[in-house]
Amino acid sequence: MTKKTEEKENAIALRKKGKTYSEILATIPVAKSTLGIWLKEAKLSKAENQKFTEAKRLASLRGGQAKKKQRIENQKYLISKSKSEIFDLAKRELFLIGVALYWAEGSKEKEYTPGSPLRFANSDPYMIKLFLEWLKEVNVDKERICFDIYLHDNNKYRVAEVIRYWSHHTGFSEKLFKIYFKKDIPKTKRKNINPDTYFGLARIYVKRSSDLVRKISGWIEGIIEQFE
Repeated sequence: MTKKTEEKENAIALRKKGKTYSEILATIPVAKSTLGIWLKEAKLSKAENQKFTEAKRLASLRGGQAKKKQRIENQKYLISKSKSEIFDLAKRELFLIGVALYWAEGSKEKEYTPGSPLRFANSDPYMIKLFLEWLKEVNVDKERICFDIYLHDNNKYRVAEVIRYWSHHTGFSEKLFKIYFKKDIPKTKRKNINPDTYFGLARIYVKRSSDLVRKISGWIEGIIEQFE
């Protein structure tokens, strides 16, 4: 038996065991095109091809799991590293963060709605908590703050739980939270529908705050001018 014939038979035998092209070539160093011709000539049975398909699926699954593990480890490393780059926030930094947050998520006074109060809404409890800290820094009395919660109506049975959740994260009394229901759409592309993670959207409402809204507008304009 010549060396080429022996290599061909070994290659076919490995293929019948479900080995991939890469695995066969690692053992039998021939050109990939040559291997392709050999395996085509071998005319593997349906059962043998199914065996290969299953082996390929399992190999793909192992590869996917390895990539997922690598991605998670890389994610943890990057988050940990970048977290260490944030030092104690100075008052000036907190002030600018609050202005930028309101610029992105707060209600704005319009010509057709003069005297609009301050409203800031988000579903992230830590963003809400940070903005409440900012309100303290700009001398907003706690007594002027109350909350609205917007919740999909298929979560009506969770009202007490949702209010407790937001009360816990904000440090404000449950009595200050008013619930509004949004009509649920059964076929939705929303991802936050898991009752373990969905607690609606909280909106901070500050009484007698139209002048503060105007001051925030000025602070935002001041930031804009810095980039012009």
